[in-house]
Amino acid sequence: MPHDSVDVVIVGSGSAGCVLANRLSADPSTRVLVLEAGGPDHAWDPRVHMPAAYSFLVGNPRFDWCYESEPEPHMNGRRMYHPRGRMLGGSSSINAMNYQRGNPLDFDRWAVDGGAKDWDYAHCLPYFKRIESSDREPRESWRGYDGPQTVERGPVDGPLFDAFFEAARQAGYPVGADMNGPDAEGFAPYERTIRRGRRMSAARTYLHPIRHRRNLEVRCHALATAVVTEGGRATGVRYVLPFGGERTVHAGEVILAGGAINSPQLLQLSGIGNAERLSALGIDVVADLPGVGEDLQDHLAAHVQHRCTRPITLGVLRSKRNWPSIGARWLFGHSGPATTNLLEAGAFLRTTPDQPIPDLMFGFAPVAMQFETDRPVEQHGYQLHIGAMRLEARGHVRIASADPTQPPSLLFNFLSTEADRQFWIHAFRIAREVLGQPAFDEFDAGENYPGDRVSSDDDVLRWMAARGQTGLHPTSTCRMGTDPMSVVDPSSMLVHGVDNLRVVDASVMPYCPNGATHVPTMMIAERASDMILGRAPLAPEQIAHGTFRPEKGTSPQPIAGA
Repeated sequence: MPHDSVDVVIVGSGSAGCVLANRLSADPSTRVLVLEAGGPDHAWDPRVHMPAAYSFLVGNPRFDWCYESEPEPHMNGRRMYHPRGRMLGGSSSINAMNYQRGNPLDFDRWAVDGGAKDWDYAHCLPYFKRIESSDREPRESWRGYDGPQTVERGPVDGPLFDAFFEAARQAGYPVGADMNGPDAEGFAPYERTIRRGRRMSAARTYLHPIRHRRNLEVRCHALATAVVTEGGRATGVRYVLPFGGERTVHAGEVILAGGAINSPQLLQLSGIGNAERLSALGIDVVADLPGVGEDLQDHLAAHVQHRCTRPITLGVLRSKRNWPSIGARWLFGHSGPATTNLLEAGAFLRTTPDQPIPDLMFGFAPVAMQFETDRPVEQHGYQLHIGAMRLEARGHVRIASADPTQPPSLLFNFLSTEADRQFWIHAFRIAREVLGQPAFDEFDAGENYPGDRVSSDDDVLRWMAARGQTGLHPTSTCRMGTDPMSVVDPSSMLVHGVDNLRVVDASVMPYCPNGATHVPTMMIAERASDMILGRAPLAPEQIAHGTFRPEKGTSPQPIAGA
């Protein structure tokens, strides 16, 4: 039976929402309701659970919010498409399944330079360990082996992966790093959220195993439209069902876990944000927090692709006539090409020696892809995915209407700073240096994307403006901290100035970390669950790693009265 009143309502069932639902409902006396705007992740739908099928989910409004940005002023005025998961599991149900914690120095930066005290690596590490069940041997003190999230190394089988690692050695880079260890720098196989050939989303690992709990309810197709507040205190959530009209659930605790786009949107719709902008939209102001929706950060991505001289790639996946046999192998044995997430190996590197943290991510895929509809693509090829990890660009998420069914205005401001532009000149040089090593000679039939049309530094910058893509890792729009532009208290996850309202998702990150954001988001939720339950935090664990050097020069100023 649906509850009109619960102890905790969680808005969103993504990487954070599933963790919170699991941990907070462990006490049978606590009634927990999860509201998910999308639908279920049906066990019978291979598009959701077959690793190689994630391209079928992206762009499908049944599974994807299908956001796009405003015209980007430094990207030729392009509106940049930005998928976000809209189903149980959120973006963890449509992502590329790479398991990446981020560099340890990312979290030291949060604590030292971001104003989030006690969110350094030592305090975060025990929660990373609590998440994972690693298959990595020999066992290391910084890994977890008993958590809900299965973690496996990519198989990296085949001569192209061998060539990739040998090319890295020939170029002078370290090979064999633990990408989730204390020194996450160099080339190595990636780890994945896959088990026995199936995607292991946050819903599959944290939510489905405990759906039987009588004190837990999950409502799908429930679009939250506002946080209900009374006297500066959150008391519930209004939401709409497809055929049931508007409803209100009353709750002692309201937790937003919708991610870096949906959480600031819901706060603004609820009167929490920049007072001047909200008033202009006719929204009654509950709390004037100018930082809500600001400071949007993301990675920017590009690809360099080569034709391959031999049919040793995953080109078999591109031909529709192969899909029935590939699908049958997966359905009846969870084996074959459909079990790959394509980017099974990669690297984290520094584009220049003075970078305090690796700022470049590579992902290697032994497959040719069509990036431009008007240009033919070879059947066989291989590519490097290039990701910019430490951009200076800052954008925003701002509602343009009081209508909750209208998407917010997104702006990323990619390529808006000189440092961000210079990154791409260095990144392309390194990518082409690796792909040009003798290890690839017997396979290399030439670069076909972007090709020789992009050779000079100016060519690279023009091409990035025309073809660069979002890295799909938005963060920081409800940033935790104590300065006037922060939104969330890092010691409680409570929204500044609003009682009983918390935000727990990627939007609270002070800075976007190195790598994908799924795992750091789960870590935040694991730690937040202890805060909410009033439990003593797990003891920090000191593991030797680098030292972060502060970059701002001044510490954030505290909010008055905080």
